[in-house]
Amino acid sequence: QVQLVESGGGLVEAGGSLRLSCAASASIFSFNIMRWYRQAPGKKRELVAGITRDDSTIYADSVKGRFTISRDNAKNAVYLQMDMLTPEDTAVYYCNAYRDYESPYWGQGTQVTVSS
Repeated sequence: QVQLVESGGGLVEAGGSLRLSCAASASIFSFNIMRWYRQAPGKKRELVAGITRDDSTIYADSVKGRFTISRDNAKNAVYLQMDMLTPEDTAVYYCNAYRDYESPYWGQGTQVTVSS
């Protein structure tokens, strides 16, 4: 069973930055894609960013140009650098890992709160 542990969330003022980390208990190179999702109160969980094994990246339109996803295979970690944060970015952020023939793995989430 793979475990994903997020960290780095917190309270920040609008315009500020946070860096989220996701530590995996298995080699992240074994996963086709690692992703960050978020869920705001009363809203559906949405994809924020993803990074594939070959370092291709995808971003939600709402975060393009502000968020950057990266990975460190040696540390089995994935990061989400979040800049120019707005109150609309307030949510619980979840790390997700997917590889063939298995159900996706999820972390427990980390709260990000952006004050106006």
